[in-house]
Amino acid sequence: MECIRQLLLRCGEALFLLQLLSQHLVTRLIQSFDANTRQAVAQLTFHQLVCSEEGDRLGTRLISALMEYYTGPDGRGTVDDISNRLRDGCPSYYKESDYKFYVAVEYLERAAVTSDSEERENLAREAFNNLSKIPESADLQTVCKRFEDLRFYEAVVRLPLQKAEAADPAGDAFNEQIDAGTREHALSRRMQCYEIIINALRSLKGETLRKEFGSPIRPVSQSVLDQSSRKKHICQIIQLGVQSSYIFFHEYLYRALIDLGLDDELLEYGGPDLVQFLQDAGRDPTHEVRAVSSIGSPISPMSQSRVPVASYQIKYFELLARYYVLKRQHILAAQILVRLAERRSTEAGDTPTIEQRRQYLSNAVLQARSATETGNVSMRGAIDNGLLDLLEGKLTVLQFQMKIKEELEAMASRSEASPMGSNSTPNGSSPDNGQSSDANFVHAVREKAKELSVDLKTITQLYNEYAVPFELWEICLEMLYFASYSGDADSSIVRETWARLIDQALSRGGIAEACAVLARVGSHVYPGDGAMLPLDTLCLHLEKAALERVVSGAEHVGDEDIPRALLASCKGAIEPVLNTYNQLVSNGAILPSPSLRLRILRSVLAVLREWAMSVFAQRMGTSTAGASLILGGPFSLGQTTVLNQGVRDKITSAANRYMTEVRRLPLTQSQTEAVYRGFRELEESLLSPFPFERL
Repeated sequence: MECIRQLLLRCGEALFLLQLLSQHLVTRLIQSFDANTRQAVAQLTFHQLVCSEEGDRLGTRLISALMEYYTGPDGRGTVDDISNRLRDGCPSYYKESDYKFYVAVEYLERAAVTSDSEERENLAREAFNNLSKIPESADLQTVCKRFEDLRFYEAVVRLPLQKAEAADPAGDAFNEQIDAGTREHALSRRMQCYEIIINALRSLKGETLRKEFGSPIRPVSQSVLDQSSRKKHICQIIQLGVQSSYIFFHEYLYRALIDLGLDDELLEYGGPDLVQFLQDAGRDPTHEVRAVSSIGSPISPMSQSRVPVASYQIKYFELLARYYVLKRQHILAAQILVRLAERRSTEAGDTPTIEQRRQYLSNAVLQARSATETGNVSMRGAIDNGLLDLLEGKLTVLQFQMKIKEELEAMASRSEASPMGSNSTPNGSSPDNGQSSDANFVHAVREKAKELSVDLKTITQLYNEYAVPFELWEICLEMLYFASYSGDADSSIVRETWARLIDQALSRGGIAEACAVLARVGSHVYPGDGAMLPLDTLCLHLEKAALERVVSGAEHVGDEDIPRALLASCKGAIEPVLNTYNQLVSNGAILPSPSLRLRILRSVLAVLREWAMSVFAQRMGTSTAGASLILGGPFSLGQTTVLNQGVRDKITSAANRYMTEVRRLPLTQSQTEAVYRGFRELEESLLSPFPFERL
């Protein structure tokens, strides 16, 4: 009997609804329906309306059209007018939740037409309060778009989050123990709610959203926002989202912000779980659908250097590094940047360029230095353990790699452009093996250069596999100096490398090129421990080569060319160069040739003159060249004491001693006279009251 009674009540409600609809133009009510819904209404039977879910759905849809008619811009009343009749006559079709929804709609309609901003916000809040009571029933796709138009973003964020929880109260989306289909369905319903919030962000970012059809709320013209206002509302949405306790939504929001290019806003307003998200997303390729309860341990970037890093991970690690910089956690930022610099690629086209690696390492060094400047006690341990030195060393080795790569590419280009082929081949092989040999050489060089673009190399690899085989002696010396090489007691490797570098320079540009190379490379490795700049070997090598070239007429070499190159290699230090020449002059076995000894003495004279000029220049506050110009003009008595007595005595004593050496040479006076006179004039100028008059 109860079933019959319920059926009769349901039939009575259906008849009341049909009677109410018959008082209106039904065609007009359903004109906003899509074609399928209109056809379903036309074919609807009374049995279906009373007993089926489809009939219940269509009945609710017809009530929605009726409410729009009454509350729309051309409506005939208010929500309360029609709601009272519907609640009394057909409560099973028109529930309390429907009433609250349409009351909220009415508030939104009133808010849309008011010009008073305070009243608009109050009306929007009333609508939000009503909808908050029925989150599972509200048509959020429609109403949240209207809240967006009213710039009431609190509702745009909180209503979808409430509905997501109402749609999945048991948390099936995160339960890996249940059926996969059920879990996916629950996850899909949550994501539909989350997308409403993300669409609001897209709209503020400037992306076009799809137009909503069949909305019971008439659209309003949305005011154009300036960039500052857009940023303000975007930040409001992020902050509201982060304030929620729904961790899964946090991850969804963070990923959307990254996709939208809102990195700065993410880093500034992200929640306390942002670091964990970035770490997990950078480590786990299935992170997008993983359960929130699966929390991993923090990464240890420095211990994972030179491990494969996929392309999807790079963005997350870069953001993590930026986050640490923003929070002044410089050591952690440096560790992440090192990992990015040293990563190995996992797929084609994913290889970072060598310049990108350099940029990562440079930034890592910058962060480590910043850590030393902040004085943070928690960072002091890492700095004291040599992190900064380690990173600077890595950067230097990478710069060697870049330099070698550039040299190899230039070598290949020169070989291709030269009709005679390469002047330098790997392992000392001859380049005169025909066109095929030249092509093979160019191919080998380019392959080696390509290897240097793929991955980071150790300094040992760079030295043994690239620099030495391709005779890049200058870079070899720089690497030996950087590595503080001490593999042999007599520094034979260093001396041999210098000899090869000087010979290479001589073959390319004569003494002038060799002197330029010596000045450039020597100044880089000086002072060191002395082993990296064997002045005796270099001096003798160059002086012998100069004598041979002058005698043969191949090149004119000035008396000052080699001494000035040696002085430049010692960064202007006189005494190391002078001591080197003194050792050579004193050892007759090293200089058996009188002509070579005479050339050495000419160089000694040039060094002594440079010494006197440099000291004078220091006292006068000018350069050596400036001192020469001053001494070329009038010289006052007040300048007789410009040199201190100790330096004057040293130079005078040396000049006197070397005059004796000149006289001992078994050469004619015409050959030695100019050198002898130079030493004598230097001595006399220093002893006279007008020093430098005759220099």
